[in-house]
Amino acid sequence: MIRVLLVDDDPLVRAGLRLMLGGAPDIEVVAEAADGSEVAPLVAAHAPDVVLMDIRMPGTDGLAATEALRRSPEPPEVIVLTTFNTDEHVLRALRAGAAGFVLKDTPPREFVTAVRKVAAGEPVLSPAVTQQLIAQVSGGAGQDARAARARERLAVLGEREREVAVAVGRGRSNAEIAAELYLSVPTVKTHVSRVLTKLDLNNRVQIALLVHDAGEC
Repeated sequence: MIRVLLVDDDPLVRAGLRLMLGGAPDIEVVAEAADGSEVAPLVAAHAPDVVLMDIRMPGTDGLAATEALRRSPEPPEVIVLTTFNTDEHVLRALRAGAAGFVLKDTPPREFVTAVRKVAAGEPVLSPAVTQQLIAQVSGGAGQDARAARARERLAVLGEREREVAVAVGRGRSNAEIAAELYLSVPTVKTHVSRVLTKLDLNNRVQIALLVHDAGEC
């Protein structure tokens, strides 16, 4: 069973999510929270695999809760819930390690698929969509410093690892990367895993963000 924690300040939204997920035989909603401050104790008590996290709440918001949660040892995966696909808070949550985001008006079947994918270690936001988000909300103060830090982090990669990282940042799938770089798909997967380990990242979305920050794509 995939154990899920629901976090949203609107009880109607939580009820809707519980109803949508309740029909899946492999998903169990183990707890609910109305504020980000409740997340840590509920995670400790119920050990969810996935947290569906509203990004905007009047108390402790989903961004702060996600950042705190992802800093803890062996945290659950986080899917951010939002009504805006260009919400700047979503981008910050992705940088903090959220596995992706889902719009609140997403069809029920896609909600279930998102939970299953994240539980299996797959992000629910493609790098291509990430780039669209970045293009609309990134930039501004601190961009130069962030770019310098990103380039410094990428410098630890080997040449082939860097090529793979840049391809991930451009939204390429493993099969597309393999064709472009004349590698096998298993070899590409190995390089992606090494990139994640060397850069201390959680998923491909974070690779895409870092590559973009560095100005590599």
